[in-house]
Amino acid sequence: MSDFVRQTAVNILLEVEEKGAYANVALARALRQQDFAAQDRRFLTELVYGAVKAGGTLDWMLRRYVNRPLKKIEPRIRAILRLGLYQLFYLDKVPASAACNTAVELAKKGGHRGSSGFVNAVLRTAVREPEKAAFPTGKGHATEHLALASCHPQWLVKHWVRALGFDAAEKLCHFDNTEAPLCLRTNTLKNTPEELAIALREAGVKCVPSAWTPEGFVVQEHGALDALAPLQDGRCQVQDESSMLVAHVVAPQPGEFIIDCCAAPGGKTTHLAQLMQNRGRIVAGDIYEHKLARIQENADRLGIGMIEPVLVDAREIGQKYAGQADRVLVDAPCSGLGVLRRKPDARWHKSLEKIKALPPLQLAILESAAQAVRPGGVLVYSTCTIEQAENQDVVRAFLADHAEFRLEQTGSFLPPLPQAARHAQDDMVQLYPQVDGTDGFFIARLSKRR
Repeated sequence: MSDFVRQTAVNILLEVEEKGAYANVALARALRQQDFAAQDRRFLTELVYGAVKAGGTLDWMLRRYVNRPLKKIEPRIRAILRLGLYQLFYLDKVPASAACNTAVELAKKGGHRGSSGFVNAVLRTAVREPEKAAFPTGKGHATEHLALASCHPQWLVKHWVRALGFDAAEKLCHFDNTEAPLCLRTNTLKNTPEELAIALREAGVKCVPSAWTPEGFVVQEHGALDALAPLQDGRCQVQDESSMLVAHVVAPQPGEFIIDCCAAPGGKTTHLAQLMQNRGRIVAGDIYEHKLARIQENADRLGIGMIEPVLVDAREIGQKYAGQADRVLVDAPCSGLGVLRRKPDARWHKSLEKIKALPPLQLAILESAAQAVRPGGVLVYSTCTIEQAENQDVVRAFLADHAEFRLEQTGSFLPPLPQAARHAQDDMVQLYPQVDGTDGFFIARLSKRR
């Protein structure tokens, strides 16, 4: 079965590399389609997430053993080599012979004539001469070594070292490589957190209450989510702890009119509805039709009837709902640098150029959203990144041009639980993964003068 597991892993790596698929989505699809034993599921997950996460580092290592540009290697063979190197250098429990032999067999099945010999030669050389792939050390190589050892792009590590200092950057890189726990939010429209805890325990789930939010649970052990009854029957929703904080900062009241500008897939939207006791109106905007369907699916499963999915560009929200909303949430499109541990392939698809292009878009969305807020209303801006240019700088730029808005003490709206309480005095809340132990997140609450 392990040969089939490796073959499946190669197919997923090809999907990610050649078709731009998300590793977690492609892996979940493969696990649903095949009835893998528990041990094989774990091995496949390790192979896929590990090889994708280490992608750039594996390519650096591969260049030490081949004499041709990697782009000239046929994609399937390249994927087989990456998978082989990952097993040789990162998986102590996989014998070198097994990693090499299965790679050669996979090359025979899917490659051209000579491919299997090429794969065999590269991997056998790596076994004999592992020192060729040793990361550079010594003076002047600290950042490069950190990038390679922690499997991060070198430009990103340099960027973090400049912004945070070397020690913080190192901790952040290591945090990104930890396993992200599954977090669940209680659907308080159907049960209390205490009742959900019992239901989860009966379903074989081990979890502990969140130290950030009263509705949250951090799961320590679980089976297939498709078979998790409390999730499928709408008694809870998958959502990270830091993301759950946003609805508390919005603090919506029953009967109000709320706009969630960039709502898909609906985690924060449905949380807002819960806090409103399913009374009032929420417009959930997005620019993609298929994402609106996801919002509706989540709302239906959770038993929420007050959400209106609307196809709209967030930059046009202000025109469409001028001065109407009691509260507006802008969970802005961002670089996502706070959630890299949850998306193993994401780190290799970022660039400084892409990040620099985001603040103008974020400010444009915030400007539009502000027009939809009634006098005395609330505007909340959030992202899942740790970039000051996308967070504090955007809010300050907005406030400089909008005297009718003022920044509130955002942290005072967080739940009074141990972890969140540490940020209670913050004007703008910035969670750092390596400091707070959760996804990186930013939240700022602004109020409009009457």
